Amino acid sequence: MSEMKTAVVAIGGNALIEPGKRVTYENQMRRIRGTSEQLVDLIQIGYDIVLTHGNGPQIGSILLQNELTRDEAPEMPLHALVGESQGLLGYMLQQSLSNELARRGIEKIAVSILTQVLVDEKDPAFVKPVKPVGKFYNQEQAKRLAVEMGWVFGYEKDEDAYRRLVPSPQPLKIIESKAIRRFIFGGEQQIELIIACGGGGIPVIRRGDRYIGVDAVVDKDLAACVLATDIKEKLLIMLTDVDYAYIDYGTERQRAIRNADVDEAERYLKDGHFGEGSMAPKILAALRFLQLGGERAIITSLSKLKDAVLKAEGTHITRVKNE
Repeated sequence: MSEMKTAVVAIGGNALIEPGKRVTYENQMRRIRGTSEQLVDLIQIGYDIVLTHGNGPQIGSILLQNELTRDEAPEMPLHALVGESQGLLGYMLQQSLSNELARRGIEKIAVSILTQVLVDEKDPAFVKPVKPVGKFYNQEQAKRLAVEMGWVFGYEKDEDAYRRLVPSPQPLKIIESKAIRRFIFGGEQQIELIIACGGGGIPVIRRGDRYIGVDAVVDKDLAACVLATDIKEKLLIMLTDVDYAYIDYGTERQRAIRNADVDEAERYLKDGHFGEGSMAPKILAALRFLQLGGERAIITSLSKLKDAVLKAEGTHITRVKNE
């Protein structure tokens, strides 16, 4: 029997909606169909995957709907809206992926799992929220909502406006990880393509024997790392809008990183080569994954996904170089 090939694959927002497009159902489905074709390419060469995804544009749209109907319909807490975005994107992804699998005659079906992620209520992130979400407000609106809703706001100079800031605590554990592991490592009879941990997961804390949702947003790449670790996966693939991670990005000295070990990647991270809101979280997630037992982390674009596993395209990070 051939060795089972599995991976956790994390896709970003650009795989779900084309940049600059309105977040309509039609625009999202059009993009997701193209994404599904490339993901099924990986399945067709023998991989079973757990797919994780972002939800930035979608949660922004849901927040806006929430705010516009505040006087007519009860407002939902942020953690519930993360769950809502998981359900919406999970539906679109599982339908599109299942259709593409059937079109190619592959006997698999996509299944989405509403996923909770455990965070520590004493995480410093709850004291100093830094993650911007939702629409922009002028100063008067921000002051009013800070009083009415208890929200924290941050000023964004480029927009000359204010946005709500929410905590972004560290993910500790994926609550549904045991069920996800049973699905993905189900052996020869395993037919499920699993979609989980959407938008970084629904953040919850534990008090006694109860889980309680909290208003926060968990970094999707760090959540994918914890998910991969919890299910004992050895390969983590993070897809973004560039083919490689780079050092000296955007300069004449720009150079693609094709292979790096943990020490090299840590040094590049420490030296500030990676953008805080873009590549740095992916490098950090890769390092944590490898330190916690993973064997290989790959960072590349969706278009390079198949070549990343067949031809070593993209950035490959391992515990020891050329392992």
